[in-house]
Amino acid sequence: MSSSRTGRGPVRGGVRVPALLVPLVLSALVVLVAGCQRSGPGDGPEEPHTVNVERSGLSMLLGAGDLGAGWRADDARPGLPPWPWEQDDCPDYRSSDYTAKSHRRAAVERYYRLPDGSSPAHHIVETYEPGWAERNVDDVRAVLRRCASYLVHGSRVSFEIIDPHYLGGVGLLVRGRIAHADTPTTARYFVMVKRDETVSTISLPDLGNQAAVDTIAAKAVARLG
Repeated sequence: MSSSRTGRGPVRGGVRVPALLVPLVLSALVVLVAGCQRSGPGDGPEEPHTVNVERSGLSMLLGAGDLGAGWRADDARPGLPPWPWEQDDCPDYRSSDYTAKSHRRAAVERYYRLPDGSSPAHHIVETYEPGWAERNVDDVRAVLRRCASYLVHGSRVSFEIIDPHYLGGVGLLVRGRIAHADTPTTARYFVMVKRDETVSTISLPDLGNQAAVDTIAAKAVARLG
């Protein structure tokens, strides 16, 4: 993410991520997880749009047990989480092209960790103004088209839509990869589901099989009510 914005962690190769995601190759992939801004983006550079943070969405966040044995959940983070699909390291990405994010009414997020310190999971739930959740889905699809593959400091970041009509049409399943010259490829899964004006986005490390991802995604849908 852009280093010119306010973030929650160090800048690595132009990507701002939390301190727990310090490896450069991982931070390049997890730009969809961490985000980099603490206030709502505007419709344009001269039209800031204020978004109020509400805590009513906490019940829609996954619990640690929803991810499986051994996971521990952090407290939900205070302050407005960023839009989870920013891609400032992608040459074809322009934040101002994606206007739905400036019409969020509220958003909450939580991180989940395993005792071994391996890659965390992340969940963000956003509520949009009427009509804007669907436009947000369109924006996400556009980001994934424009930034399907690009280079970051010699490593190739890529995103593939595994299922464009996931969970019977209410969601989107994406696999992100970063290919390194001298180390194994890193993979991560992203699940986005929408119900009315609420959008739930989960980021998961590679769990070894899609069935595990499907189970967690179904629980996220149930949390939306």
